[in-house]
Amino acid sequence: MSIRQFQAHRMYAPRDFKAIANEPICVEIGAGKGKHALLFSRENPNKKLLAIERTREKFLAMQKQHELEGQTNLEVIHADALPWVVHALFPEQVEQFFILYPNPEPHNAAQRWLNMPFFEFLLSRLKVGGSITLASNITEYIDEAVEQLVHVWKLPFVKEEIPLTSARTHFEIKYLERGELCQQLIIHKPEVYTTRFDDFAPLNGQSYENKG
Repeated sequence: MSIRQFQAHRMYAPRDFKAIANEPICVEIGAGKGKHALLFSRENPNKKLLAIERTREKFLAMQKQHELEGQTNLEVIHADALPWVVHALFPEQVEQFFILYPNPEPHNAAQRWLNMPFFEFLLSRLKVGGSITLASNITEYIDEAVEQLVHVWKLPFVKEEIPLTSARTHFEIKYLERGELCQQLIIHKPEVYTTRFDDFAPLNGQSYENKG
């Protein structure tokens, strides 16, 4: 599958966008009600996690639980991940990305994460030596992602079966209880790896027109 170049400049800032500092962070995309985000921030007090969720109902549930638990190293964000990443993140800023049980897009293969032009931009925001964790209960989704990693993105990765005792997200608990095979890819960015967005600075809320 050939992948066209991502048009980063054409991304408008999310509503109520707030810029972030250029400091090492971890990012969860599609954080849902925040089960993994809350768990990760509790278990990793020295790491800062930004958890992004587009759906308002799920975001509010995550926000409410975060207020109850009060982790200072967790920030929850209500936004569409693509424009938020383009406007907020700096090159090689992110230590870890988490994409846990994304929509498998059964009727639109081009919208799957490793088939999207945006994935190249995401890689530009990842530190050398950093990782992307992609989990799914759909075997075909994982298999296709492996093909893309080998033939398109040319990235090293580890494929793992998720143990039955894992409980990172509500989806994961449900799938494992049903006896479904859940797998994850731990994708690494090697030392010598370049993208076309390595020098692309965050737009920080500026519109495409303002960028000229």
